[in-house]
Amino acid sequence: MANIDALALGAVPLSPIKPSVFVKVAYGLGQAAQSGGFDAAIGFVFFYYSAVLGLSGGLVGAALAVSLAFDAVVDPLVGSWSDNMTSRFGRRLPLMILAAPLVTLAVGLLFSPPPGLGQAALFSWLAFTSVAARSAISLFNVPYIALGAEMSTDYAERTRIVVYRAFAGIVAAVAITAIGYSLFFANGGLQRPGSYGGFGWSVAALLLVCMTLCCLGVGRYAARLPQPERVLGRIWTRLPGEVAEIFRNPSFRLLFVSAVVLFTATGLNASLNNHAFVFVWQMKGELIQFISYAYLAGILLGVIAAPMLQTIMEKKNVVVIGFGLLIANWLVIQGLMLAGLYLPLGHNALLPMQINSFTAGIGTGFVSVAYPSMMADAADEHEYLYGRRREGLYFAGLGFANKAATGLGVMCAGVALDLIHFPKDIGRTVGAVLPHDMQARLVLVWGPIAAVFAVASLLILSGYRIHRARHAEIAMALGRTVADPATA
Repeated sequence: MANIDALALGAVPLSPIKPSVFVKVAYGLGQAAQSGGFDAAIGFVFFYYSAVLGLSGGLVGAALAVSLAFDAVVDPLVGSWSDNMTSRFGRRLPLMILAAPLVTLAVGLLFSPPPGLGQAALFSWLAFTSVAARSAISLFNVPYIALGAEMSTDYAERTRIVVYRAFAGIVAAVAITAIGYSLFFANGGLQRPGSYGGFGWSVAALLLVCMTLCCLGVGRYAARLPQPERVLGRIWTRLPGEVAEIFRNPSFRLLFVSAVVLFTATGLNASLNNHAFVFVWQMKGELIQFISYAYLAGILLGVIAAPMLQTIMEKKNVVVIGFGLLIANWLVIQGLMLAGLYLPLGHNALLPMQINSFTAGIGTGFVSVAYPSMMADAADEHEYLYGRRREGLYFAGLGFANKAATGLGVMCAGVALDLIHFPKDIGRTVGAVLPHDMQARLVLVWGPIAAVFAVASLLILSGYRIHRARHAEIAMALGRTVADPATA
């Protein structure tokens, strides 16, 4: 265990490692693999299989949740693997290069089930391709996020790197939303099975381009970052001890558990977006895309504002504000509808939904910048406490929390559709309207119940204790001179 008395011994603080703007832009493109691409596309998957193909909501949720079991193994394995890898390309990049074509193939197949499959076969296809997609994305995303934490040792620069990453993810999400609603799902295409295959392969191609450019752009920088001493023992024998070690750090535990609960809420809400917009607010796909753009514009504003807020307040406080905006998004319009006070329909619903989604986007932007930056600080604390860096496992934990909890939220959404007896064949009928009592139950799950999860997550996070002064103490205690790869 490191000793804070290193301050008294004249330890030299870490020299800030700051990548160039070019490197940060190239690095940011990799975010398309997860939040920019897969997360934007997965919302269509739930609607496609449940409302269009007619697979039971419970089976859709279960099939997507099958990937939870694989993520529980894949994420920490990849994290440990990348933490302990040595190569002339660095310890993160080889896995990212390997993953890029696998992500492309899996995402394309996810949207391309063979026609005429029965319920059992369709469930199997969805389960297999979702597992393949999530596993491939883990292979790319876990070392990718860990690489971001290593690219700088500076407290503020880490947040700026996350901003580049978040901005690229927003651009990718806008592109995928526009491709979907404007090209493939216009004029009722959201409810036509034949629209989804072309959309899926278009998404897959975009992800491949972004991941390839990312790997090429960060290659030299990543290769010059410090690599670990070779660790003895096979990964499956040492991994349990490594996982137990990171859970000994209270900062990691709080971030991990809070993220699991929050992403369960966002997964539940996002899975039912199209159901609510189409069958409650009676909006066409051409209108829904503008709600998505408002949400992404909000994220952009949140991403830009988050570093500014962090100059005057702690990262945790930025997250608290973000949570508050998300909770408001899930309560205001939904509460007015449930109270019978406000139910705009069609074009009249567009502006209020845009305002609602824009607010949620700002909150998401705050959270998406501050959470990874806080996790990087916790990884520094881990090295101080236990003498070894575990960025790979730390961000594997954050990635697992994101994907696993989102999958749990999707499963909850599927079960909820079955519990409210959502009609399986209504999705192919353009202009179909649900009974009012079923609309109310759908909105209740979509908004207020998701908000309950978010409040619980916020209460959990309240115990997080790494602040600016604490991080400065840790950095000094770990003091050593680190060469800047950008100047090598």
